[in-house]
Amino acid sequence: MPQYLLSVIEPSEGEPPAPAELEKIMADVAELDRELREAGVWVFSGGLHPPATASTLRPKGEDILVSDGPFVEGREHLGGFSIIDVPDLDAALEWARKTVVATTLPIEVRPFRW
Repeated sequence: MPQYLLSVIEPSEGEPPAPAELEKIMADVAELDRELREAGVWVFSGGLHPPATASTLRPKGEDILVSDGPFVEGREHLGGFSIIDVPDLDAALEWARKTVVATTLPIEVRPFRW
């Protein structure tokens, strides 16, 4: 079956959710994770630390330059992801809809190229 990356897109600006709201989101995400596993479509998932913890490596001639932070500054960043193994794009989009509801954030769906 094809595999899809569901990317959680977090805003880079603004206030994080209030503690009570964040607690509900985390519970909803845990429930979604359980549902993915029970359905047998879960491959891997994880949350990421903030962009300030990133390092970016770039080729420059024979050298490789290492810099702190993300490659580009933006209004959004990758906050986490799930890899799912489903029959087709329609199934991936249905899981993405559930992920939007659980996280309250935009989700990008992208197939893996093999």
